[in-house]
Amino acid sequence: MSIKAISMQRFFFVLLLSLPLSAQAALAIQHWQTPQGARVVFVESHELPMLDISVDFPAGSARDPAGKAGLAHLTHGLLDQGAGGLSDTAIAHRLADVGAVLSGSLDRDRAGVTLRTLSSAAEKTAALEMLARVLQRPDFPQAVIKREKQRLIAAIREAEADPGTVAGKAFYRALYGTHPYAHDEAGDPDAIARLTRGDLQAFYRAHYSASNAVISLVGDIPRAEAEAIAARLAAGLPRGAAVPPLPGPAPAAASATRIAHPSTQSHVLVGAVGVARSDPDYFPLYVGNYVLGGGGFDSRLMREVRDKRGYAYSAYSYFMPMVEAGPFQLGLQTKLEQTDDALKVAQATLRQFIADGPSEAELDQAKSNLTGGFPLRIDSNRKILDYLAVIGFYRLPLDYLDTWVAKVEAVDVAAVKQAFARRIDPDKLVTVVVGAAGNAR
Repeated sequence: MSIKAISMQRFFFVLLLSLPLSAQAALAIQHWQTPQGARVVFVESHELPMLDISVDFPAGSARDPAGKAGLAHLTHGLLDQGAGGLSDTAIAHRLADVGAVLSGSLDRDRAGVTLRTLSSAAEKTAALEMLARVLQRPDFPQAVIKREKQRLIAAIREAEADPGTVAGKAFYRALYGTHPYAHDEAGDPDAIARLTRGDLQAFYRAHYSASNAVISLVGDIPRAEAEAIAARLAAGLPRGAAVPPLPGPAPAAASATRIAHPSTQSHVLVGAVGVARSDPDYFPLYVGNYVLGGGGFDSRLMREVRDKRGYAYSAYSYFMPMVEAGPFQLGLQTKLEQTDDALKVAQATLRQFIADGPSEAELDQAKSNLTGGFPLRIDSNRKILDYLAVIGFYRLPLDYLDTWVAKVEAVDVAAVKQAFARRIDPDKLVTVVVGAAGNAR
């Protein structure tokens, strides 16, 4: 089974195989560092005979070298396409034989490999051997490289027919300019065509080293065994220095881009450079955005754009915090002939929200909905693993989950207004419209 790159724009993954863990139990997160320098976070849980492991690296698309857009994506996708002398088919069969599932994710910040296995000795041992082989001994076979380059290029070309994809790429380019976050996660077809096996090997050695690894474990093993597993995984990784930090992005200048596309609707994106994961404004922005555009039918954007005027089926907004400041994005789709009217309403709604903030009633409802739904965020081992990986990779406090509800409840109207005023200038927004007559490409 190939590791597929999955976008992190939806924050956390929910797998069909997720099984329940009592959300009422306190999550005692243990942490340490292996002798090789890998950071480890671990939650011991014996409610189910399962073990979930995630190993993440700062190897996302923002790390693509100049002229090699797509190298991070291709390297990550090839990890399990031949490793330690085993073919991709052999790896998939050995995992299937013990009921284990290997998957992966890649975004602009990070690339990761995740394993779910039974905690029984025979199955666990076989599954861990495959995980170690994939992480430590990828072969990058020439024939597979050729095949995967063709597949990836074809997928990118096919996606160019999707106006939403076109809008998303143009939005990141306009927002980040020459910053690495402007790199598309999939890459560039011409650059991918030029990539060599040596490029993949060099990228792997530089980014998939033990000093860059974050190992997250949740499940039916004791601390001593978790330490042994983490040490084994880290010991076989390349030796190398930690990757340098990404530069901080500059605020984007106001801009408007219209791209012609033969679609029946316009895809509209509006936004600005937002906040990093560690930003103290995160919770006021998160809670406030629930009122603005993150709360579905409860949000102002939905009321103003959809309910009152019928301009769009859906309108939304979100902050995507990353290692450095990720984007704030507002989006909608509308009929071509009402694009400008819908855009004006969305912009006016955002401007008014920045000026006035939420009402007390709106904020109370948002906090009630968010805190009431919190147990569902940690009701399975897999969901907890996703949070652990975020906590470990972004170096968040170990009590992040324990204090999450309290921090949401502590947000007041003044904090939301101040945070939005600091982070979003309504006169300096990036706007991208795909579908109407274009003035830029």
